[in-house]
Amino acid sequence: LSQVHSRKFRRIVQTFTTIPNFLGWAIIYAVALAIFSTDGFINSFLNNILGMNSNTNYLMDGSHMWLKMWLWGTWKGLGWSAIIYISSISGIDPVLYEAATVDGAGRFQQMWHVTIPQLMPTFFVMLLMSIANVLSNGMEQYLVFSNPLNSQSIEVLDLYVYNLGIVGGQIPMSTMVGMCKSIISVILLFAANTASKKLRGQSII
Repeated sequence: LSQVHSRKFRRIVQTFTTIPNFLGWAIIYAVALAIFSTDGFINSFLNNILGMNSNTNYLMDGSHMWLKMWLWGTWKGLGWSAIIYISSISGIDPVLYEAATVDGAGRFQQMWHVTIPQLMPTFFVMLLMSIANVLSNGMEQYLVFSNPLNSQSIEVLDLYVYNLGIVGGQIPMSTMVGMCKSIISVILLFAANTASKKLRGQSII
């Protein structure tokens, strides 16, 4: 996006990817319901335009649930990640690009030899934070998309803690599971930071 000359195209992409980050998962589910439900956009298109007799409820299907949840989560969080990286790109010294241009570097070579190396500190910070949060999938996303048909394949750790404590009433057990998850996350963070310090000579803690 930082190298695209068309400002209109850049704005369309940024709007489409950034707005979902500010929407709650209940609204995201409403959008999914309008598209993938029995009388949603896909089935209406297949029935009215292509003349097919389709009444599949894609949201009730429990197959490939991990892929569906990953795609929804990626779409919702893509804009926030883009904001971080684009702001980092804007902070790169323009002299580096000018020197690369003088040396005959094209646009792709500038991205490869200037932009990506300058983004490495930001990338490693994001990577370390992602490693620390690898067990935190987020309960809200999976709670709103759960139904009786996909309950066996959609239950992640956070949703399991919710079902165990709030739905099942086993507060002590759910508290213990949440504490263990937090301890493991801290251990992963320090382990990743130690690996980064040995490999790169830099740490974020």
